[in-house]
Amino acid sequence: MALNEVADANTAPEITTASPVGKPARPNYNQLHAKPFPLDVHPIPTFIPHNPFSVLHIAYVVISQIIFPPQSHPPVPHKAHFSAKTRSVNVVSPTSVRALWESGFFGKGTLSRSEPTWLERERRRRGLSTDETAEEITNRRREERREMKRERARKEREMVEDQLKKEGKKDLGMNGFNGVLHTQSTTLSERDKPQDAKPANGTILQNNTAGIHSKDPDLPSDGTFGSVVALGTTHGPNTSVEQDADTIQDQESLQLSYEEAFFLTYGLGVLDICFDDTQHSISNVDLFQLFRQHSYFPARSSSALKPDDQFLLSYVVYHHFRSLGWVVRDGIKFAVDYLLYNRGPAFSHAEFAVVIVPAYEDPYWFETPARSAETKKKISKSWWWLHGINRVQAQVRKTLVLVYVEVPPPGCKDGVDVDIQDIGCVLQRYKVREFILKRWTPNRNRD
Repeated sequence: MALNEVADANTAPEITTASPVGKPARPNYNQLHAKPFPLDVHPIPTFIPHNPFSVLHIAYVVISQIIFPPQSHPPVPHKAHFSAKTRSVNVVSPTSVRALWESGFFGKGTLSRSEPTWLERERRRRGLSTDETAEEITNRRREERREMKRERARKEREMVEDQLKKEGKKDLGMNGFNGVLHTQSTTLSERDKPQDAKPANGTILQNNTAGIHSKDPDLPSDGTFGSVVALGTTHGPNTSVEQDADTIQDQESLQLSYEEAFFLTYGLGVLDICFDDTQHSISNVDLFQLFRQHSYFPARSSSALKPDDQFLLSYVVYHHFRSLGWVVRDGIKFAVDYLLYNRGPAFSHAEFAVVIVPAYEDPYWFETPARSAETKKKISKSWWWLHGINRVQAQVRKTLVLVYVEVPPPGCKDGVDVDIQDIGCVLQRYKVREFILKRWTPNRNRD
């Protein structure tokens, strides 16, 4: 299978789809996230039995790719920096950020919830753009749902009051009940009402732009702040929108987890990681050892590492599901290790929630009483823990998957730790077993 280089994300034309009148055009995610990895794959054409000319097409493609083999990786690998102080791997280049996010949904924005959209949100806040980001669409939908709930509560209150009036019980001891309904509706409305903004410099900005009170001596006392543009952004009389657009610098970077960074470096070979203070690249063996050390807090030395390191177990599971075509994202939001998406968070919600469970089945872990006691302490989990996680996944409509990772005994060859010599040999020693667990509900599971 031949591969081609990754296209530049910044130079690619903006892909949008037609939308109804009055709504902004949304990007075409099918084309934007067409590639599952930051690699360009050129497969061989399909053979059609009833079309003999398809054989000629296949032969032509194979011969042309043998003579002129296309490149699978970008000419210059994406750069990332590892920081031991923040225990993170960050990608700063905007081109690399968009390429890694759009081709596989790797990492998250440091100033965003998931997709790095800080620059677009900042332009919209300053009135330089009218396109909505994914976070703004989510906030708008949540506000619409809150408004719908307020309207539903108001209609229910009116229906109760009308029914009480028809029954003649409006003034016969039911005023307290009406008062409770009115209080609940009022509390809901006041809770969702936007509050006045109070920045740290002492300036108090109210919702109405007519009367703005300020405690800042540098601001004018008459309440005028220059010409007001869209979205509540203020500009001076001599400031142009084009100048603001040029002066905005993207302050957001793409933060990768240890598993994502090592998969891009070792599994795909499209990422080059170096330290913050140096520009020298870290080899895969050193990076593997470094991530294992920093999976503990505080970081351990090389001699204190064990086969059940948190990074080793997590990466084995991450590599397993990524190789099967799943989009693997962090699942701390739902109290699990990973979330599995069919295509990505831009298309649908996660279908499965993964919990990693280490399995110590080798006799080595129970040879001595001390080692056996330590192993039993590691694998001890209560039913309350399992039911709690399963209940959370049932509420968010996700299927819980228990992934058992068989931990091998520490292996040495000629007095040298094999974990440092061959990464592939280390990963092959781990075995993964998947077990789906569903919550049993009596009124639904009567069979």
